[in-house]
Amino acid sequence: QVQLVESGGGLVQAGGSLRLSCAASGRTFSSYAMAWFRQTPGKEREFVAAFNWSGRSTYYTDSVKGRFTISRDNAKNTVYLQMDSLKPEDTAVYYCAAAISPYRSGRYGVKSSYDYWGQGTQVTVSS
Repeated sequence: QVQLVESGGGLVQAGGSLRLSCAASGRTFSSYAMAWFRQTPGKEREFVAAFNWSGRSTYYTDSVKGRFTISRDNAKNTVYLQMDSLKPEDTAVYYCAAAISPYRSGRYGVKSSYDYWGQGTQVTVSS
């Protein structure tokens, strides 16, 4: 069983920054494929950013490229999402996700590829 706990959400003005953290349990964190998703009321949970299985490649949805950065510290069992130049449309509940078993190549942005989810942290960007 893997537990994921997000933190770092809050209220920020447009153009500001936030850094989300996701602390994971488990002794083999370095082998997990990690990702961030987000969800707004009435909409499907959508992919934001992810590492591939090797941890050497990162992927982003187009709307956050150049503004968000995913990173991880395996010594701390933590994955981060640095969010800069925030926009009101980034307002959502942000979830981290962990895959402990391999998924098909290229499916890093698919919710069903992930085995565990955190409880989410609210990010609100005011205009």
